[in-house]
Amino acid sequence: MNKKEVKELYKKKIKELKFHNYLYFDKNNPKLSDSEFDKLKNEIFDLEKKYKYLNDKDSPSNSLGFKPSKSFKKVLHKVPMLSLANAFTQEDLANFEKKIFNYLDKGEGFEIEYSAEPKIDGISASLIYRNGKFITGLSRGDGKEGEDITENLKTIKDIPHDIKTKNFPEEIDIRGEVFIQNSDFIKLSNKFANPRNAASGSLRQKFPEETKKIPLKFIAYTFGYEKGLEVSSQNKYLMKLKEWGFKTNPLNKTISKVENLMNNYYEIEKKRDQIDFDIDGIVYKVNDFRLQKRLGNVANAPRWAIAHKFSANNGISMIENIEIQIGRTGALTPVAKIRPINIGGVVVSNATLHNEEEIIRKDIRVGDTVVVERAGDVIPHVISVDLKKRNKDLKKFKFPVNCPSCGSKTIKDFNLITKKEDAVRRCSNEGYNCERVAIEKIKHFVSKEAFNIEGFGKKIVENFWSLKLIKLPQDIFKLNYKKIENLDGWGKQSVANLEYSINLKKTISFERFIFALGIRHIGLENAKLLSKNLESFKNFLLLSQKKKIDELLNIDGIGETQINSIKNFFQNQTNIKVLNELGKILKVKDAKVQKSDGLLINKTFMLTGKLNGISRAEAKSLIEENSGSIVSNVSKKLDYLIIGEKPTKRKVDTAKELKIKILTQAEWSSMLKKTS
Repeated sequence: MNKKEVKELYKKKIKELKFHNYLYFDKNNPKLSDSEFDKLKNEIFDLEKKYKYLNDKDSPSNSLGFKPSKSFKKVLHKVPMLSLANAFTQEDLANFEKKIFNYLDKGEGFEIEYSAEPKIDGISASLIYRNGKFITGLSRGDGKEGEDITENLKTIKDIPHDIKTKNFPEEIDIRGEVFIQNSDFIKLSNKFANPRNAASGSLRQKFPEETKKIPLKFIAYTFGYEKGLEVSSQNKYLMKLKEWGFKTNPLNKTISKVENLMNNYYEIEKKRDQIDFDIDGIVYKVNDFRLQKRLGNVANAPRWAIAHKFSANNGISMIENIEIQIGRTGALTPVAKIRPINIGGVVVSNATLHNEEEIIRKDIRVGDTVVVERAGDVIPHVISVDLKKRNKDLKKFKFPVNCPSCGSKTIKDFNLITKKEDAVRRCSNEGYNCERVAIEKIKHFVSKEAFNIEGFGKKIVENFWSLKLIKLPQDIFKLNYKKIENLDGWGKQSVANLEYSINLKKTISFERFIFALGIRHIGLENAKLLSKNLESFKNFLLLSQKKKIDELLNIDGIGETQINSIKNFFQNQTNIKVLNELGKILKVKDAKVQKSDGLLINKTFMLTGKLNGISRAEAKSLIEENSGSIVSNVSKKLDYLIIGEKPTKRKVDTAKELKIKILTQAEWSSMLKKTS
């Protein structure tokens, strides 16, 4: 095909994809199966890979998601609808429980009771009741904001409109799953690709009378915001739901001990085909609400719950090539390009090989027949090689000792924690000096968790880089928009939208700014810690001074590994240039000042020794919740040293020398009570 024919084919595929997105998201009437839809997207990806000049704002490469349907207004969830961490093995479950025990400071003799419930593969919904009346129904949305689908939810017979029981809360957000039974799905004459797709499409109909035609079911299992709910555990809450007229999962059980959870898991998995609705795993929740409250959340998931997914889907394919991808930190990751196969309704053409050592250990070669595994949202990976089908002429894969992008030597770092050499090879070229690293750093800079510039996706970064429109992050805010208007696929309106999105992000929070820089070992949580302690962009710049970097050791959670990464960052002159120029362009908001109430405000604490009845992690959380802060070193900046059983003598002696107030656990507990 000539260039004109390629562009025409590409535009046709994009148009086709837009049409099917419209059918699914706006018309709620999808015409393609999941696998067919994925095939169409992959055809677009393949064209873009083969012909680098191709680019379109509507390409799946540039889109970060889909706009909510204009048919429904957006509503904020009073309590976010969090996602769940996943477990795939018994070891994952054991680690989950171990973390709970550690956080609660409980030994092996302690026993936790779990509510175990099969995870229905449907659509989450939130039902808000006030004084017993169903007033608003929301979709999950992005977890923070959902679509108002009240009228459609009212068509579901399982959802009561008016609850007259005396013990019903003043207000409650009842959450559960909307789904279609397999037996009902068969009767829909293949209108939808699968039961989940059918539930999703039906709930997002513009007209409730259309939704009413679909035999949707609702099972309740949790709650968000509540006012007046008087129950102490998950199983008692489920009993209340039944009293109020809701259906709950008939396979729910209350179980203790990991081995018993596994027995139940295998039991459910065996009869999976006999259940009249799709399930993709089992959700375990700490049954006791009091313990749930103590455990709280980590990032976007609760500490007290996990989804144990059923066995991963496997497929057999052939490795056609092994490519080396380079990340923003210079890490070289081998990726197997395999013959496309359908695994669990998803077309898979790439599988990670993790690192050089993994390739050597499994002796993976180009041309091998391999077993590929895909589990939930985990990136597909090669789990084994079929040696019986191996051609004798296949040669061992040689991992590059030089960076495929810039030619610099690759290195393996010494891990300070494991005291071993890392398995991952990295490009030795620092910062933005390696083209591939620079591109990936800019992709990270504009990503959702960082600057979150709408319409500035990965493909745009690649395209603008190739056209020399951007080389460093600050170039994003100095784009020549007139030049962009003349590019294929761009017009005045699309350029205006891009300019608006970029200008909107010229004001950013301090923690997001730090994260956006892509400093190795500085993820979201560490960025939050740094912003909280440094407070301002001005103070961040001072880290170019060795004295100021050394002070970071006082921050609990920031260790030698992170500090070395920050040192390396500030030793690179290009990074300094980037910071200085961004400082002139952007308004980086100072970190939020701690709340001004509570006796612990502006007080620093350090813990040493074993505390009774409470873990170190929970103690730290209590101090921070009461406006105090944690430090890692005994210095003049420390206000209180809290000592438990068998404290470190050196820390106690140093505290005495510096005349720092030493508190017993009882004295510290008394201090906390005064703040409440």
